[in-house]
Amino acid sequence: MIQPQPDRRRFGGKSAGPAADLWRETKRQVKRVMTAAAKRNLAFRKVSRSAVAKKRTAEYARHCRNNPIENKTIMFESFMGRGYSDSPKALYRAMLADPKYDDFTFIWAFKEPENFEHHPEMERAQLVLYGNPGYYAAHARARYWVTNSVIPAHVYPRENQVYIQTWHGTPFKRLGADIAEESSANAKYTANEITLRYTREGDRLTYLLSPSGFTTEKFSSAFALSPEEAVAKIVEEGYPRNDDLFHYTDERIAEIRDEHGVPADKKVILYAPTWRDNQHVSGLGYTLKLPVDFDQLQRELADEYVILFRAHYFVANEFDFARYEGFIKNVSNVSDINDLYIVSDMLVTDYSSVFFDYATLHRPILFYMYDLEEYVRDIRGFYFDLAELPGPVVKTEVEFVSAVRAADAPTEELQERYKHFIARFAHRDDGYASQRVLERVIDQSDVAAR
Repeated sequence: MIQPQPDRRRFGGKSAGPAADLWRETKRQVKRVMTAAAKRNLAFRKVSRSAVAKKRTAEYARHCRNNPIENKTIMFESFMGRGYSDSPKALYRAMLADPKYDDFTFIWAFKEPENFEHHPEMERAQLVLYGNPGYYAAHARARYWVTNSVIPAHVYPRENQVYIQTWHGTPFKRLGADIAEESSANAKYTANEITLRYTREGDRLTYLLSPSGFTTEKFSSAFALSPEEAVAKIVEEGYPRNDDLFHYTDERIAEIRDEHGVPADKKVILYAPTWRDNQHVSGLGYTLKLPVDFDQLQRELADEYVILFRAHYFVANEFDFARYEGFIKNVSNVSDINDLYIVSDMLVTDYSSVFFDYATLHRPILFYMYDLEEYVRDIRGFYFDLAELPGPVVKTEVEFVSAVRAADAPTEELQERYKHFIARFAHRDDGYASQRVLERVIDQSDVAAR
């Protein structure tokens, strides 16, 4: 049976249909060819990106002329419209719960808004399709923008607009202007291009959230902020997205386990590897190759554990775990990773910043860095020594299994390291960051003028 296509016109999008689908597919094919040519030729990349930027800047200027700024309108997006999650979600929910914001207008941008129009928390929100004209018109009229990722380069805040960049994690691997040219193997951008992107982002954002003095220091350099700019722009009050990790219930854990079919007698390992800068396919996006022997892991661990596999949102390729049914469950499409954190007995990751957030739960963390030497040599460096990590580093499946079995009895040295890790990297996360951040970033004259 052919499923009806969603009519996105109600979100300011384009209607579906054979002709529209053919046109969009043609544009995608052209984009693939252009992207492949740009990857091979730096001069062509600069020229093509410059031409596109000029066209988009002119289009956005028209939206600004046609849309006066509305002081009590605030726009949210998370991971470039991919879902309802992270710090933008936390701040939105805090505003919904506070009568001070009853007369504010809320806008959410999604790549698939039809998936969220019946969500109970979207009753007060206007939904727009990410990247379409309505999306840019919303940016033009909203006084406040809240996002955890970089918005399109040609969208620049006007005077009196407030751009709140929540970001999406404490940096472990080097970021932005801190990536050295000789260590960068990014498949889409050179180190100089990355530096330029982050410098521009640092210039246009009004506020940048931070959970610790460490993060404040690294964000200052990664976004090329001067000392004066860092003081004015960085809000060191914790990550709103982690508030839920201090307020979950046993009932909520039971609901999530049931939703994902996790048996009551099994422990849960959340496996959340990050993306690799040098694994990119034109027209598809970043991919992830997993040289992991899941057969061995299943033989050794399936009697006691279930693995929830969570790919980074940049990763575009599919993963087939059908042969591991009952042992590995693909949860990459779960919108809010907090649900996966609270239901997991252990986190396994590599270079992803997820471990900074998970550490607030004081549960075991394992670092599976099977490609450590290549990652350090060819892709990115780290901001601190691996000896400070709140868990063991392993490179093989044999070490993986041994570390999992030892996790319930951590050594005294590891417990002490974990305590110091929390004190250095997450001391502002306490379950109430959202309220503190809103007090800092929302103009109180807007709140008072009711």
